[in-house]
Amino acid sequence: MERKLRIWRYRNAYLFVLPTFILLCIFNYYPAFSGLYRSLFDWAVGGQAKFIGFKNFIEILTDKNFQISVVNVIKLTIWNVLVPSLIIPILVAEMIFNLHSPKAKYIYRVLVISPMVIPSIVILLIWQFIYDADYGLLNAILKNIGLGYLARSWLGDPNTALYAIMAIGFPWIGGTTVLIYLAGLMNIPNSIFDAALLDGVIGLKRFFNIDLPLITGQIKLCVILSLIGTIQGYGTMLVLTGGGPGVATLVPGLYMYQAAFNFGRMGFASAVGVILFLVILWLTILNMKYISSPAEYEAQ
Repeated sequence: MERKLRIWRYRNAYLFVLPTFILLCIFNYYPAFSGLYRSLFDWAVGGQAKFIGFKNFIEILTDKNFQISVVNVIKLTIWNVLVPSLIIPILVAEMIFNLHSPKAKYIYRVLVISPMVIPSIVILLIWQFIYDADYGLLNAILKNIGLGYLARSWLGDPNTALYAIMAIGFPWIGGTTVLIYLAGLMNIPNSIFDAALLDGVIGLKRFFNIDLPLITGQIKLCVILSLIGTIQGYGTMLVLTGGGPGVATLVPGLYMYQAAFNFGRMGFASAVGVILFLVILWLTILNMKYISSPAEYEAQ
């Protein structure tokens, strides 16, 4: 009864947030639950849906192309988590953080974030030109330094296509990721650094014993974002290779896209989406459970 009275007392506030919840249900929750439901059907848009239970999931898990796409996305995920999300951005954030000049810190923050104003499709098309077999910048450089025998169609060779995709974004200094780590470092109290200096904890010793443990929360966030983005993502492969040559760069997201829009198998594509959701959910839970910052340990 008391809860009902409280709700009635604040009814105007609930009315203000009601449109937001309605929009969330229509555009976020309904598509997700609809996809879960449709994954149990053999269904194409405009066609008659036929209930087939878990046959879509069985077909997906036994499909060799899907298995290859899983191997490819595992390679991409390991790379994206370790290099563009952890190692390089943390090192860059450390270098900016340890600059003595506030003006220099500001300038480098601006320089790091500036490339984000360029549309991602433009960046992909530039890299497509770099990898071009006939007129590409990479092959031209190799020929000019006497390594012409290494020149090849980087995106057209099954042995190099996936690794060429990994190299996109070199030197892998993600602006947002760097700023997240930099904010974490700037949030560490100066008293900790002063105490570390008195104890002779400097350089790499300070990095591994103080800086890194105290930005574990930021690391957790970036790892989760990288996992979700890589496992769901397929835009790069769609634009540059279409999953080829053959299935050399096929990933589950692109496999789902092709099933839906190339072959019209919407129920099958929904099943792929459900599998991706379950994998991402499991990895997120593992990350939240086993990566904890010192502050979180204290709270427990």
